[in-house]
Amino acid sequence: MTTPPTDREQTAVIILAAGSGTRMKSATPKMLHRVCGRTMLGHALHAAAGIRPDSVVVVVGHQREQVSEAVAGLAVDLGVPVTTAVQERQNGTGDAVAAGMAAIPADFSGTVLVTTSDIPLLDADTLREVVSRHGMRPRAAVTVLTSTAPDPTGYGRIVRNDDGEVLRIVEHKDASEDERAIDEVNSGIYAFDARVLRDKLGELGTDNSQGELYLTDVIQLARRANGVVRGHRIEDADLVAGVNDRVQLAALAREMNRRLCESAMRAGATIVDPGSTWVDVDVRIGRDVTILPGTHLTGATVIGDDATVGPDSTLQDTTVGPGATVVRTHAVGATIGAGAEVGPFAYLRPEADLGERSKIGTFVEIKKSRIGAHTKVPHLTYVGDATIGEHTNIGASSVFVNYDGVNKNRTVIGSHCRTGSDTMFIAPVTVGDGAYSGAGTVIKDDVPPGALAVSGGRQRNIDDWVIENRPDSGSAEAALRSRNDSQKDGLTP
Repeated sequence: MTTPPTDREQTAVIILAAGSGTRMKSATPKMLHRVCGRTMLGHALHAAAGIRPDSVVVVVGHQREQVSEAVAGLAVDLGVPVTTAVQERQNGTGDAVAAGMAAIPADFSGTVLVTTSDIPLLDADTLREVVSRHGMRPRAAVTVLTSTAPDPTGYGRIVRNDDGEVLRIVEHKDASEDERAIDEVNSGIYAFDARVLRDKLGELGTDNSQGELYLTDVIQLARRANGVVRGHRIEDADLVAGVNDRVQLAALAREMNRRLCESAMRAGATIVDPGSTWVDVDVRIGRDVTILPGTHLTGATVIGDDATVGPDSTLQDTTVGPGATVVRTHAVGATIGAGAEVGPFAYLRPEADLGERSKIGTFVEIKKSRIGAHTKVPHLTYVGDATIGEHTNIGASSVFVNYDGVNKNRTVIGSHCRTGSDTMFIAPVTVGDGAYSGAGTVIKDDVPPGALAVSGGRQRNIDDWVIENRPDSGSAEAALRSRNDSQKDGLTP
């Protein structure tokens, strides 16, 4: 009979990330492929950090420079100590764990949790269960996390005795026919007593089909020394499903996305079509939000309460305020104010900042600009490096000419302005509060508050220019035909 642990013991986590991942057929290390906005290594480190361990060691090998750089970047945000250890030669999981143990202080005597970097759905709650199960009295030498696989081909099989105790783990290639019929499989996740692990790693041999040091052999060695070996079986096999190729990567990405969408819906959001909606793991979605089909929410995007996004919108690292509407829009690093209307077919680039109840309409691009509350940029306009006040209207087909070939310059437009269609703002330039501009105006100089800016002279028509200069064109023929018809009707002399 087991009893709950009485005291919290020290815990270290070893994450195996040294494999080459040849079946991915990629120049990118397998564990750096992304699932729902986070690398698989990132998922592993977040899960490990979630149990608040005393230390985390990532074992690197193949393409170690890239992997180590990724570890260093992730460690900054995790809040737990993270180090790397190098497996110089790929000689099996036992050798990899031995490399990891070399980075853990020799006097460490708590629990060593071993996991891998290619199990993206594994979460902190599951790791916490393993550690808790492992620490029950009598304390285990080894605890193995297991699951049931509909097709266990390729997995190590869990061999138990009649009392349900784990006797050994047999790799698929080394298993007998009877052992291959077992559907309980090894997840590759273990909790070890640190002293047992150090001792038994030194006893591992290579008498197997791979000629490698198998970590699974520690189980038999621990049992021979009268150690307790437990199996902690979970029902949700997807939590420990691994990735070996891009087909499995896509399948687990779909599963994680399904769970993320379901979590958002259970928290009060409406996702009309979860099958066509993609949500990254760091996205936050408020209550009474409506997500329409074909929407991708990526990075650290935040959707405020009562907002509507979609259809066919992609938002990356974008904040959408409460009650805003975003339709057929691509946004990166943008801020959309409460009650704002965006789209359809708008493009919000980094540092686009839209005020409360502003409107960004069809075929409008905003870059590094602040749009004031209640201000409208309805259609066919580029706004770059600008500040626009409140209650202003920018006419169609306007361009903020911000680049002189060397420097980006800024345009400032005040509040309650009305600028005509096809206005060019040649930055740097300032338009004062309440100013207007006529259609087709090129604004090169500052406009005082309340002024009307116009440019160009009176319209001048050069009669018969097309007939004389393009005599063989269809335009000339049409012009002559129209003139002849008018003469027949007595409309022209």
